[in-house]
Amino acid sequence: MNFARYMEFALYAPGLGYYSAGSVKLGEDGDFVTAPEISSLFGRCVARQAAQVLAEVGGGSVLELGAGSGKLTVDVLSELDRLEQLPERYCILEVSGDLRARQQRLIQADLPPALAGRVSWFDALPETFAGVVLGNEVLDAVPVHLVAWTNEGLFERGVEFEDGRFAWRDQPLAEGPLLEAASPIDVLPEHLSEISLAANGLVTSLARMLEKGAVILVDYGFPRREFYHPHRAQGTLMCHYRHQSHDDPLIYPGLQDITAHVDFTAVAEAAIDGGASLMGYCSQTQFLINCGITNFLSEVSPSDAAAYLPLAAQAQKLLSPAEMGELFKAIAFGKGLKQPLLGFAGGDKRHTL
Repeated sequence: MNFARYMEFALYAPGLGYYSAGSVKLGEDGDFVTAPEISSLFGRCVARQAAQVLAEVGGGSVLELGAGSGKLTVDVLSELDRLEQLPERYCILEVSGDLRARQQRLIQADLPPALAGRVSWFDALPETFAGVVLGNEVLDAVPVHLVAWTNEGLFERGVEFEDGRFAWRDQPLAEGPLLEAASPIDVLPEHLSEISLAANGLVTSLARMLEKGAVILVDYGFPRREFYHPHRAQGTLMCHYRHQSHDDPLIYPGLQDITAHVDFTAVAEAAIDGGASLMGYCSQTQFLINCGITNFLSEVSPSDAAAYLPLAAQAQKLLSPAEMGELFKAIAFGKGLKQPLLGFAGGDKRHTL
């Protein structure tokens, strides 16, 4: 089978896939930590951007893609309540029944009934939507195809079961969408990398679904010319198991997370293909600063060391180039909005795409 199919099974097979089984994925007891688990500062900043869009839309809803533990939902709704800019509904698109149950428990425990009652869950994208779509570390978990550029031509790397274990197998790349996507990419021979037709399709679907509002996605990755740089000639595929990272997706199937970095140029192209306008692209650091993370820090006095020092340490992880600040990017596209987005007021790097 091709690798995209293998990755889909390994992550999402009912009852067996990584996101469908019952083990803890997120946080200190899981396999990795995301920005919402690090600090509520992240969700408060995202909420400020969401509030601006909701105000211009004149209402509307929030749709969160793959809400993980539910922590971002709690933080965004709490901040929107403080800003008096609550959405009509807060919808979560979650394909994992296990994660949905975890989200429901956290939301019921951490939000007052008036806010928890605004949250509902979807199994598929709605046909139309007005408001804000949020996605944090969603695209990196969408299945990818593996393509090898060689002196003999283009090959797709797939997976076979041999002698009781999974193994790699390459086949010449056949005519079709994957060949069309791979052919224009200019790399030297003996280069292996990822192409996510599914992520591109998701972004195009989001753009077509959106009537008015914005889609804001935060993830790790690069513009295309950096994504396919010779320094990444073995691709970006990574696996996460008990806070350890490695590059072998064929071990621990169903027990480990499998991810690939995001080609943000492809994301921008897919959004435009769906009829949306690209509204911003910058580092996570710049996005959070634009959305007021330093203002949130100033709410706590440095003289109160017990409260301030942990908050400052959390901000450091979110902002530092050595942590999440530069590898993670924010990208936004939208329809029907006249005002520039707050999160991209400074440091917008759309020109690099």
